[in-house]
Amino acid sequence: MTLRSCLYRGSVMHRRLHPTSHRFRYRAFWLLLDLDEMPVLLSRLRLFSHNRFNLFALYDNDHGDGSATPLRTQIERLLGQAGIDPAGGPIQLLCMPRTLGYSFNPLSLYFCYRNSGQLAAIVYQVHNTFGERHAYVAAVDADDASIRHECAKTFHVSPFMAMNQRYHFRLNRPDGHFALGISTSEGGKTILSACLTASRQSLTDWTLLRSFLGIPLVTTKVILAIHWEAARLWLKGMRIRERPRPSANGMTLAARSPEQRTNLHAH
Repeated sequence: MTLRSCLYRGSVMHRRLHPTSHRFRYRAFWLLLDLDEMPVLLSRLRLFSHNRFNLFALYDNDHGDGSATPLRTQIERLLGQAGIDPAGGPIQLLCMPRTLGYSFNPLSLYFCYRNSGQLAAIVYQVHNTFGERHAYVAAVDADDASIRHECAKTFHVSPFMAMNQRYHFRLNRPDGHFALGISTSEGGKTILSACLTASRQSLTDWTLLRSFLGIPLVTTKVILAIHWEAARLWLKGMRIRERPRPSANGMTLAARSPEQRTNLHAH
């Protein structure tokens, strides 16, 4: 059986443009986990577990709404609320695995497919350092060679970022190479841009061990990097904004960007 699940290894770059210039980059790796393949993965891998301690693990409550409800059920429920029906096709989660018991994912992606193999939707789930989560749900057109979405920012992430901003997502379907770009804008001006680039590898005990040795404690590294960069921004004079109350609605509907809609009509 050829697995759809795999490992992606690469890097993340953040670049802040306004009101203070700031840039950083770090190496990381992610697992693309087909939720239907979990029993097969557990039978093949010794270094990966599901809801059980291991070198690497997927704990359901690290994702979704944090409940014990299976992730597939949760994502299908979100898609239904957004009016999207993939009719039971595969759902693949791209995330950093819990590593030696610790998990933090600034962003998790769910790629939701139809049974035909066409990508139907993407769920962008954002986590902040206060333990809160929010899902941005977007439909995908079968003709989209590259995928672009945008929506209003409705979830507090950084204490240095205002809420009256818009997110712009651009990415490709995960294949041999995966790239994701996210930018935020305010009044038509780009405030911050981030880019994830990674190459696909088979998901085996060897690639997991090699990734751990090359990039140890990846989730711990990410949370430490977030606080270190926040300290650097504060020293540069960035003002800390008051944390707003979390929204009662845990989902925001995203749409194709106007640029992509124009390109589609032009063809």
